[in-house]
Order: sequence, then structure tokens, then C-alpha cells
Amino acid sequence: MEQRTHRLTSGRLVGRPLKIEPGKAEVELLTTEEMAVDEYGLVHGGFTFGLADYAAMLAVNEPTVVLGKAEVKFLKPVKAGERLIAKAEVIEDLGRKKIVKAEVFNEKNEKVFEGTFHCYVLERHVLE
Repeated sequence: MEQRTHRLTSGRLVGRPLKIEPGKAEVELLTTEEMAVDEYGLVHGGFTFGLADYAAMLAVNEPTVVLGKAEVKFLKPVKAGERLIAKAEVIEDLGRKKIVKAEVFNEKNEKVFEGTFHCYVLERHVLE
């Protein structure tokens, strides 16, 4: 399926799409030392969140989709150098409002993050 939204997203900072299907998406992020917040290599949670958010946007895949609210849990730490995969699926379609479940897994297939994203498909671009 063609990517219809968030086309200019940085693959280096937020991830690159692996799969886009109706109501579903998978995105991969290769974490780097630049994302670390300390000498242990702990990756800032904003990168994990951004990956999940991007996957949620691609699951909706409408050009004017925006995030309105998110309820999330960080379940395990992420270390720089890890490969993460986000899987997102629309679990409730309320017309212009879509509820999306997103989960992020590390390379050991351990869930490191989960969330519910409340996405809205606007009539026109939010900046118009």
C-alpha cells in the first residue's frame, strides 16, 4: 500500500516503514549513540514514542491525520544500537477519529512500549 501521510519523516530519527496495510503498519528504527541520554547508552523515550506515533499515523494513512492524545507505557529500557520495530493497528474506527494500538519491540522480541493513540483525520491540513 502506498504511503499517504508523513512522507518527509526522518528515517534516521523516527524510523522507516516496513509494511503499510489498510489499518496496520510496521516501522523500524535503528537506535544510535546520538539518541542516548547517558554514558550507559539509555535511549531517550522520545525516540521510542516517535517511532510508535509514526506507526500509528501510517496505520491510519490519511494525508491530514494528526495525533490528539496518547496513553502510553514504557515497559523496558532501550539501549543505543538496538533495532526497534513498532506495530500499529486501528482498533476502533469512529469516522474521522481513529483509535490506534501501537507496540514497540526490541530485537529480542520483548515489548518495550505500548500505547493507545487517538488520531484525527482533519478536513484540511492542520497548518492551512
